[in-house]
Amino acid sequence: MTELPTNWPHYVIGIVIYPGMTTLDIVGPQTVFSGLPNVDIHRIWKTLDPITGDDGMVIVPDTTFADCPPVDVICIGGGLGQSAIVDDAEILSFLKQQGDNAKFVTSVCGGSEFLAKAGLLEGYRAATHWAARPKLAELGVEVGTERVVVDRNRMTGGGVTAGIDFGLTVAKALYGEDIAKINQLLMEYDPAPPYDVGSPEKAGPELIEKAMQYMTQTMGPIP
Repeated sequence: MTELPTNWPHYVIGIVIYPGMTTLDIVGPQTVFSGLPNVDIHRIWKTLDPITGDDGMVIVPDTTFADCPPVDVICIGGGLGQSAIVDDAEILSFLKQQGDNAKFVTSVCGGSEFLAKAGLLEGYRAATHWAARPKLAELGVEVGTERVVVDRNRMTGGGVTAGIDFGLTVAKALYGEDIAKINQLLMEYDPAPPYDVGSPEKAGPELIEKAMQYMTQTMGPIP
């Protein structure tokens, strides 16, 4: 058996959080990242005040924009609350500043809209939640339908649960395939959903129409 190395490279990962985000967008990647051998993870917002996600979960930031060190990986997720702040100049400026120097510029779900508006997806393919694909395309981004889209140093995940696949993709890029596989095994990530309808390509037009109606009824107009 080949022994694992012991002198792991060190990386700094920054995850931008905000009120109204979908917490699973970042909890999935956070769980993967926390299992990596030599990383510092910063959960970043304007202040250190607790923020509430669109599912009611409360997360406490540990780093502010002003105090955040340069990061090797910058990441942001999406959420029902993103439409209220996706044009926020302070957020976009922070993403641009970090993204211009990061090893990897990344997002999950609707977070790719932030990257696009920060000027970080020009000339890149990217993924997003299926309901947000038209909006991302309107911003001039070539939209991929894969669960995770990798285009050079841009890594973007599709909707919500794709964050785990995305996190494992980042893990492989930082530490190699063995470490990514080990983390997948330790998480017992072996998805077997009861229904094979987790993407519009599989769901079909009728279920998509019902889903859009349901979102409008329960969550308000789709931003």
